Amino acid sequence: MKLKFLSTLLAVLFLAGCVGDQSRLHVGAKVPSLRTKTLGDVGGDLAKITTYRYPDERMYQMSLDQALTSGKIVVLEFATPAHCTVCDNQLSMLKALLDKYQDKAIFLHMDQYQNAVAFRTYQVLGDPWTFVIDAGNFVRFKRPGRMLYQELDAVIQGVLDAPPLTAQADAS
Repeated sequence: MKLKFLSTLLAVLFLAGCVGDQSRLHVGAKVPSLRTKTLGDVGGDLAKITTYRYPDERMYQMSLDQALTSGKIVVLEFATPAHCTVCDNQLSMLKALLDKYQDKAIFLHMDQYQNAVAFRTYQVLGDPWTFVIDAGNFVRFKRPGRMLYQELDAVIQGVLDAPPLTAQADAS
């Protein structure tokens, strides 16, 4: 009986991380830059950079620090499909948006097993988590949990249409 209770409690705590806003990186905050693994770092072996069954190589071409200096917006997805079915669906949806915005935005996927430092740096607990970062490297949107195509499409278009935030906006 005690073991069943502990198992249930652990499951509830894990799922709570998937839906609650556990990240302390708020909208309007300047994002931390860090070197993350790229496909080149792992010799082109996608299995060494993601647990997603159907990865799109375009999400692993750049490190986060490189993407942040590109002058484009960054759609940063924290998802670990090896233990998260919702993450699998989220990444499938993201690939469709990547096709639409590939010339205007950089899409990056961070897998907890392969880029754990990114999860710690962005203070992400649970997954999936979606961040949209403007060309000035400020968080313009973040949300835990799965999103619909139309929701994220509207967010991306809104960030593309808006001027980037400035350091002064972050201080207010």
